[in-house]
Amino acid sequence: MSLLEIIDLDVHYGAIHALKGISLSVDEGQIGTLIGGNGAGKSTTLRAISGLLRPSGGDVRFDGRSLRGLAPHQIVRLGLSQAPEGRGIFANLTVDDNLAIGAYARKDAAGVKKDRERALELFPRLRERLVQSAGTLSGGEQQMLAIARALMARPRLLLLDEPSLGLAPQVVQTIFKIIREINAGGTTILLVEQNAHMALGVAHRGHVLEVGKIVMSDDAKVLAASDQVRKAYLGIA
Repeated sequence: MSLLEIIDLDVHYGAIHALKGISLSVDEGQIGTLIGGNGAGKSTTLRAISGLLRPSGGDVRFDGRSLRGLAPHQIVRLGLSQAPEGRGIFANLTVDDNLAIGAYARKDAAGVKKDRERALELFPRLRERLVQSAGTLSGGEQQMLAIARALMARPRLLLLDEPSLGLAPQVVQTIFKIIREINAGGTTILLVEQNAHMALGVAHRGHVLEVGKIVMSDDAKVLAASDQVRKAYLGIA
C-alpha cells in the first residue's frame, strides 16, 4: 500500500522547468530512494512534497490525501517531516532546544518525552551534548541532530535530503545504520542521496532522476546491478 504518491509532478523556478511530470510512490514501511547527479531535481522533489515549493502541475498524495495547497506546518501535522539538506539546525540553541522544536506541533507530553528518549537511544552522542549549542557540534553530530529533530514530530514518513553530504566515511556508515533502525521501527522513509551505493544498499526501491525526469524505477537491488546505473552513479565500468 503506497503511503506517498507523486503523480505527474511539475515544478518551475520562473522559466526553468525543474521537475517535468515525475511520478513515483513509496510503500508504507519501506525505504524509497531518489538518486541522481547535481541539479537533477532531487531536493526540489522533497521541497515540493513538504510544501516548501508550490507545484505548477500534478499532485502529491499522502495516505490517499492530496497535499496541494497545504502549508508546511499542516503537512507536518499529517505525519510527514523532513531533515533538510544542510541540516538546518538552530545553531544558537542547545541540542535539547532543537529537539523540543521538532515536537512543536504536538500536545502529548508523555509521547514527546518517550520519543525524545528514543531519539537519544538512536543517537547517544546527542545525549552527551544536550546543553551544548548546536552550532558547536561536528558535521556528523549536526546531521544526527537534524534527523533526531525530524523524528520528534513522530512522522509516518521521514524525508531525508543528502544525509551523507560532507561527512567522513565512518560517520556515513553510522548514519545509514541508524536509517535502517528508524525504518525497522516502523517509519517509512524517502531518501535523497548522491551516494548511490549507500542509498541503494539501504533502500527497498529506487528511482533515478535525470534533469527533472524519472528515467528508471525498480527494486533497489535491481538498480544496483544495472550496468547503466553502475557506470553512471556507482563508478563501476
